[in-house]
Amino acid sequence: MKQLLFVLVAITLFSCKDDSKVEEAVAKIPIEFKVERFDQIFYQSKPEDLNKIKAQYPFFFPAGNPDSIWVNKLQNPLLKELYKEVQMKYPTLGPVEADMEKMFAYVQYYFPKYKTPRVITLISEVDTEAKAFYVDSLALVSLDCYLGKDHRFYVDFPEYKKAELEENQILPNLVSTFCYGKIAPPTDRTLLSAMIYYGKELYVKDKLIPFYSDAVKIGYTETQLQFCQANEYYMWSNLVENKLLFDSNPKNELRFIKPAPFSKFYLEIDNQTPGRVGQWLGWQIVRSYMENHEEVTLQELLAMDAKTIFDNSKYKPKKQ
Repeated sequence: MKQLLFVLVAITLFSCKDDSKVEEAVAKIPIEFKVERFDQIFYQSKPEDLNKIKAQYPFFFPAGNPDSIWVNKLQNPLLKELYKEVQMKYPTLGPVEADMEKMFAYVQYYFPKYKTPRVITLISEVDTEAKAFYVDSLALVSLDCYLGKDHRFYVDFPEYKKAELEENQILPNLVSTFCYGKIAPPTDRTLLSAMIYYGKELYVKDKLIPFYSDAVKIGYTETQLQFCQANEYYMWSNLVENKLLFDSNPKNELRFIKPAPFSKFYLEIDNQTPGRVGQWLGWQIVRSYMENHEEVTLQELLAMDAKTIFDNSKYKPKKQ
């Protein structure tokens, strides 16, 4: 028992030492950027300003659309109200901007070829499918999609979707879109492949936004996270015993991977589970693999197939 305790303490100390080295290196990376408030530029403009704005932000004005479309938006009472609410919530972006600065430094540490992007905020008329977007040299944030889960504009949204509309989800959403094209797509339709694909994405969040809690990274409440931690063994055992891991039935993704009010084990406890527990379990598998393979780089992990990760992860949740 004493020997085991010594090993665990040694692993913890080495891990902390490695984390400190990364933090020191990241702190030395110079990051300079200024958030461009397109939401303010556009909604404070006049029709005669349109040509100037279009020249500065051509990607927001698709070819073929007459100027009358944009003039109508400027005069639309509902959009004016939406803009007003955004300005009340985000008169400035101080805390968010500070977190972005740290995130961009971690991005450059782990992905050196990616320089600090151009960051632009906008209003997307609550298009929750386009809340945040980060690719190459551009990062976009639709502030009207982050007014807080209790905001009156979101009253008709399902409760499980409202959790995605909090300010603390801006950076996790940006990282999710940054991952597009960087994680090898699943080579099959098994549940395990989907679990590990999203597990990789969440592991990237461990690296790029380590200053956020696990609950925030995955978009859970602390209660939902604690449920997963307390029931990890039982959830995993259920998937194994029912031979679901290597099953290619697409319904499994709906049950355990896709956003939903709860996961579907078809048990009485279902209503207590958060949705997407398959993603959370995949995250633990990927973490276990990386803890046992410190020589593997982040890029190597993202390119690796799910079976190799799983077979070599030594993942075995303990019964509480």
